[in-house]
Formats: sequence, structure tokens, C-alpha cells
Amino acid sequence: MSTPALQPSAKPTPERITAPTPEPFWPDGLPRTLEPPQRTLFGNLAAAAVRAPERTAIVFCDTPLRYDTLLRQVEQLAGWLQQRCGVQRGDRVLLFSQNCPQFTVAYYAVLRADAVVVPVNAMSTAAELAYFADDSGARVAIVGAELAERAVTLLAADGPHGGPHSGPHSGRLDHVIAHRYADAVAPDVLAGDAGTVPDWVRRSADITLPSGVTDWRSALAAALPPAPAQATPDDLCLLPYTSGTTGQPKGCRHSHRTVMHSIAAARRWRSLPEGCVVLAVAPMFHLLGMQNGMNLPMLLAGTVVMQPRWDRTAAAALIERYRVVFWAAPPTMVVDFFSQAGLDGHDLSSLKMLVGGGAAMPEAVSALLRERYRIDYNEAYGLTETASFLHCNPVGRGKACCLGVPTFEVDSRIIDPVTHAPVAAGEVGELITCAPQVMLGYWQRPEADALAFLMIDGKRFFRTGDLCSVDDEGYFFMRDRLKRMINVSGFKVWPAEVENLLYAHPGVHEACVIATPDARGGEAVKAVVVLKPEVRGQLSEAELIAWARTQMAVYKAPRQVQFVAQLPKSGTGKIAWRTLQDAEFAAP
Repeated sequence: MSTPALQPSAKPTPERITAPTPEPFWPDGLPRTLEPPQRTLFGNLAAAAVRAPERTAIVFCDTPLRYDTLLRQVEQLAGWLQQRCGVQRGDRVLLFSQNCPQFTVAYYAVLRADAVVVPVNAMSTAAELAYFADDSGARVAIVGAELAERAVTLLAADGPHGGPHSGPHSGRLDHVIAHRYADAVAPDVLAGDAGTVPDWVRRSADITLPSGVTDWRSALAAALPPAPAQATPDDLCLLPYTSGTTGQPKGCRHSHRTVMHSIAAARRWRSLPEGCVVLAVAPMFHLLGMQNGMNLPMLLAGTVVMQPRWDRTAAAALIERYRVVFWAAPPTMVVDFFSQAGLDGHDLSSLKMLVGGGAAMPEAVSALLRERYRIDYNEAYGLTETASFLHCNPVGRGKACCLGVPTFEVDSRIIDPVTHAPVAAGEVGELITCAPQVMLGYWQRPEADALAFLMIDGKRFFRTGDLCSVDDEGYFFMRDRLKRMINVSGFKVWPAEVENLLYAHPGVHEACVIATPDARGGEAVKAVVVLKPEVRGQLSEAELIAWARTQMAVYKAPRQVQFVAQLPKSGTGKIAWRTLQDAEFAAP
């Protein structure tokens, strides 16, 4: 079928800014401070629908959704949430779904109802979902149809939709609304055989919803009008949960203002144009995908080319077909994408900005992007607690394996994690930051706030738990998580540094460095490695160890190497190093 027409770009509406202040690393022409639009995130969507009502907001499985239609669906669902589910200002609503247009509609409908989105990893179990419902106090969930069985077990037996599904986790929720991914696909596309619709999306059309679950289509068809919006920029809007690697997940309290500053800063730093075409692949329950694949495009009145699940072959076709300009992806996804056979057969010339963070991009891969595809990977740094965008490399002046520099109004420093004293330039310490996009605090965790924040020079700094250093130009470099350091006979080894060096080996596809018990030194370095297909069976563990010892100090080089077919990854595509680390120390 023909490609949906994308509307031409309109004149951008820049944020109010101050005059630039010269600094050695600061990009020419950029201001030092920035004031984002003084409105809610829903206000971004409403403004985009006024500026460009007929522009394509989302393309999903070759099916376009215009801005005016998107806004209408958001209003309809918001009305249902208020009038049928009793959602009020400040209430929390679970959003439990894979990437799809309904995710965007639900997200903005919750905000339009003056409520708070609680995004949940689509791989969560019923027990994990129960934890998020309990901890956040959410009484309503919006879910993908394939996840409805997990959510329905949480319905109160005596609630509005209670009944036969009460069980060990019952009583958390009063309402569950479920959507089918196939409903977002045009009938002619769904009936066709062009291969643009994944099989699991097609199969979702046949899912029968459990008793007590409201069908998404019925909720929208009721067309109930929402009450006038009351939320302000300082209202809570988002409660994403941390990964829980050091305990139970904690909710991060974000307001419209904190989230808005992050996306407005990303737009300005990277000079993204009005109407920008964006590839959205990273899961939108996570801040990388949510901010770059949804909230930022809404600010730009851009077009989101949405991929429901990662498929590198499909991603190449989408970039070419829709002339994608901007793509945010974790390094593991980038490595996978550019290693696929036949990629040179696709026209990727429209792709001007490839960005990411969460892990260092191997220099060998960055060099490949520059030399073969003329793309600079714009590496950035942020956390769930900072609404993603915090530090970034200046465009065109990036440094390898670097977190970049603090962006607009971000004050980041390096301190001794024990004494809190500043460390000397170039020395490793804990990164702390004070910035407009830093969360207000953890949800109902005053004890966690007491550990996570500290006052310095009259300012409230967030402790990131990341060990970093700063060079003489103000660029920050990750050395590792505070608790991931490997102690080899008293020498500190930062796994990220070793991983980056291993990626320079022509046979290494992916690598994860962990500690392994050592009778003599306490701990030793172990590398878990995925080899490229062409060297499997030809490169031995001993040969890789010998090579590593030529590239780094002996105490840093892996004492052990384990070849595996694949590395475990989180729902956001990051290598799950803690899974490997825990298994290593649990082994007999």
C-alpha cells in the first residue's frame, strides 16, 4: 500500500531562553539556561493538534493516526476514566502494555484526567503487577489484551467488576481496561500479506477478554467528555519505578515540570526540528523510550514511526520508507542493528541523529557508524530519577565512551561517596547532580530520600550511585556503578572500562564483565562474551585472554572468559549484568 503522507514541517516555537555564556565545552549558540513551556505534558499534545491537526502523529504497522484523531481518542478515554472509573486529580493509573498507539492514547488520557501514569514493564508477572498496584495505590489499570489475565487477578471481588477472578492477589484494582494491538491497524493492512504486521499483533484480534475487563473500544465509543483540566505544571504526572537492583523497586515522583524540562532540553540541545520524524522502538514503559519515542515528538508535533517490538530488519525498512530523522536506542540495539546482513541495501541517509545512553557505546562501533554511515552516535546520560536527559555530548564534539557534559541548568559534581568531599580533577568519585529534571523524591520512601539526597552549598543534590570522573574540559566519564567495582588484590577494576576494550577485538559481538571469586586475590575479572558468527569455533578463551592482556593492565584483563550464545537483557535492552553477577557468586 502507499506510504501515509507526512505533513511538511511548520515554523518551530522555541522556548524562552537566555543569552549564551561561553565555556570551553559549551556548544556555540546554545544558551546556558532554558525555560520550557509553562504547561502540562497533555498541553503539548493539545498544542500540536492545534498547530498541525492533519499531520500524522503515529505510524503503526503502516497505519497512520492523525493528531486531531489522537487528541479526540485521548479526550474520550479521559472522560471514561473520570466518569466510569472515578479517577480524580492525583490518582495513580497503571499502564501495562507494549508499544502501540493505545499506549500513547492511554498515557495522555491519564494526564488529561489530571492523574498520574504508573508505567509497568510488559514482562511483569501478576505478582509484580500486584506490587506496583499496592505500592502506588492505583485502583485502575490499562493493559494490553494479552496481559489482561494477569491484571484481572487483582480485581476486587466485591468491586465494580469483581467476580470469578478473585485470588491470592485480588482486591488491588477496581477497573481494568484492555486494548487489542490489532485494533490500531487499518483493516486493509491487517487483511493483507505485505508482512508489515507482526503475527502476534494479528493474533491479538482474536483474544477474548476475561470477565470483568472493559473493552477499550467500548470505553472510547461512549465518548464521555472529561471535566475541565485542573492539573498544573507542578502536579505529579508520572511514577516510574526503578529497576530494584538494590531492593524492592521504588517509585520516582515526577511532575509535569520535571519531565517537561528534560524533553525541552533534549530538543534544544540537539536542535530537533518541528515535525521531526522519529523511530520509536525502545519500550515506552521505560524513560528512554517514553521520553524520546513519545513525549519529545509530541512537543515537536512530530511523527512517531512506532515499532511494537524490536526487529532489526523491520527497523531498517521503516527508516527507509518513512525517512526517519531521529532514533534513540540503547547501545545493544545499535550494535545488533548495524551488524545485520544486507543493511547496505537500505537507504539510511535520512537518519541524522542517533542517540542513546544507559551504557557506554563501544568505540569500535562508533567508528563504524562514522566511517561507513556518516552518523555520529550522540551519547547522553540520565536516570529514571532525572526523567532521562541530564548530560549529553555536544553534537559534533562528542568523546568516546563519554557521558557528555551537564546540560541546561544542570550542576553535576564528583564527590567522595563516604566523606562527601569533592575529589580532585580526574579522580573517580560519585556523581551527584542538582537539576530541574531531578525527581521530587521517591514515592512514600522518606528513608530512601534521606539516603538519596544531600545538601551542598545550599542546594539539594541527588546521589546517582554512579562512579565517574571529569576531564579538563568538563566531560564526564562513567567508571561504574558504586557497587559494581571489582576488587582485584586491592586494585579497583571498573567493568565498563574492560568491556569497552573487549569490544575493540574484531571477534567480540557483546561482552559483560563481572567479578568471580578468587582464593588468592578475593575477586578476579571474568568476561562473558558473545562472539561474532564468523569466529565462533575459531577463537578460544585462552586466545581472547592473551589478547586482552596486550590491551590493558594485567590485573584488569579477564582471568576467565565464558563464551555464550546470548547475554541476558532487561526489558529495556540493557545487558543484565547483575543477573550474571548474582549467578556467578551463587555457583557452588
